[in-house]
Amino acid sequence: MQQAQTVKHTEVEGWPDPAVSAAGTPAAWNFGQVAGVATSANGYILVLHRGANPIMLFDATGRFVRAWGDGLFSNGKVGGIPPGDRQPGQSGYTAVYGAAGCHACGAHAIRVDPDGNIWVVDAPGHVIYKMDATGRVLMELGSKGISGVSRTTFNLPTDVAFGPTGEIYVSDGYGNARVVKYDADGQYVLQWGSRGTGPGEFGLPHNLAVDAAGRVYVTDRDNQRVQVFSADGEFLAEWRDIGGNSALFMTSDQQLWTGGTLRNLEGRVVTTLPGGNGGHGMTQTPDGEVFVAQLAGQVQKFIE
Repeated sequence: MQQAQTVKHTEVEGWPDPAVSAAGTPAAWNFGQVAGVATSANGYILVLHRGANPIMLFDATGRFVRAWGDGLFSNGKVGGIPPGDRQPGQSGYTAVYGAAGCHACGAHAIRVDPDGNIWVVDAPGHVIYKMDATGRVLMELGSKGISGVSRTTFNLPTDVAFGPTGEIYVSDGYGNARVVKYDADGQYVLQWGSRGTGPGEFGLPHNLAVDAAGRVYVTDRDNQRVQVFSADGEFLAEWRDIGGNSALFMTSDQQLWTGGTLRNLEGRVVTTLPGGNGGHGMTQTPDGEVFVAQLAGQVQKFIE
C-alpha cells in the first residue's frame, strides 16, 4: 500500500478546558484511562473513561457539561492468561474482578448511532447498553455478568457499529473472537469468525466500522490487520500495514481512520496524524475535528 501523504493536522493543546463548565462555573473532573470518544448528535464530545462518572459530555469548545454512568459498568477489567496456562485455541484474555479490578474499568467503547442514541460497551460485564441522549438505557445486548457464546451472550465484547439500515454489529472480541449481527431491534441475525490467523479468523476483533455500502471493517488487533467483510460476513479483503493501531472511525465522506492513519476504502493512506497518534478510540466531527482517546488518561484534539 502507498505511503502516508503530507500530515495535514495539528494538535490543539489543552483540550478539554479543565477550568470551567458550559454554565460558567468551576468544573472539577479527572480522567482515568480514556477508553473511547464520540460525537453526539448536537456536535458535543462524549468521553468514556474508567473512573467516577465514566461518561462525560463536553461542548464544542471543550467546556464540561455533565457526567453520568456511575454503577452502570462492571468494576472488573480485562486481564491476560499466561501462555502456559491456555488450552489449545483458547483466548489469551479473561475477566478479572475483586481487588485487581477498578472503578468502571469495564468501560471499553462508546459510539453514537445515526439516530443520536449513545451506545457503550462493558467488556468484563459482557454487556452493551443503548441510551438516549439523556443517558436513559433503552436496550441491552448481552446479560451483565454472564459470559457465553450464544446468540444472546458475549464474552468480553469490545465494540459496536451500525449498518446503513439500522443493523447492529458487535465485536465479541477478547473471549469469543467473532462478530455478531443484530437487526435494529436487537434480534439476532448471524455471526462469523473464530480464533486464528486466516481470512475471516481473528486474534482479537477489537474495533468496528461500517461504510455506506454495508461493508464491515474489523480491527484484528492481535494479528495487526484490518479485515473487510460483506454485511453477511463474507471475507472481502485485509489490510496488513496497520501495526498495533486499533481504533476505527468511518468519516461522513467515506474514509476510514485506522488509529492515526486515514485511508480510503481500498486501504490506501490519505494522511496521518502527527506522530501516528493511534488511540483506543476516536471520532471525527462534521467540521473535520479529530479526537483520539488515549488510555494514558488523555483526549487529543486535532484540526486541519
